[in-house]
Amino acid sequence: MTQNSNASATPGREICDKSAPGRGYVVVIYGLYMGSVIAVVTAPVGALIAHLRLGRGAPWLDTHLRFQIRSFWIGVLAAAVALFLWRLMGLSGLSPIYAWSLGYLFFTIGMVWMIARCAVGIHRLTSNRAIEAPKSWLFGVSKQN
Repeated sequence: MTQNSNASATPGREICDKSAPGRGYVVVIYGLYMGSVIAVVTAPVGALIAHLRLGRGAPWLDTHLRFQIRSFWIGVLAAAVALFLWRLMGLSGLSPIYAWSLGYLFFTIGMVWMIARCAVGIHRLTSNRAIEAPKSWLFGVSKQN
């Protein structure tokens, strides 16, 4: 009778508890990322907090933190590529309308992508569920489901 109470849980599925340590940080980071749509400076603050909190809470919350960290770095990479292309278009002698169109298109797609990733993460967090594929480029949902 010394078995763990979690032994009755489905194998491979962790029990995600609403009162898990570190959950508040994950909520704050999602809020900072959503705020980055208005004030870009909040995203690096959120990424810094996520880096500092990784490995200090419940394992299912670490999937959210990895997802948040990856969201930040993918966004930085995409912004660098877009800035490079924008600069290249400016130097190539094309009409400025093309460069500005690229800029507005990138900004719109990037904003929608970040809001969607945060929405998926917040939904999974409030449902007490881990991010299935925290290393995904899109929305952290595995293809099995």
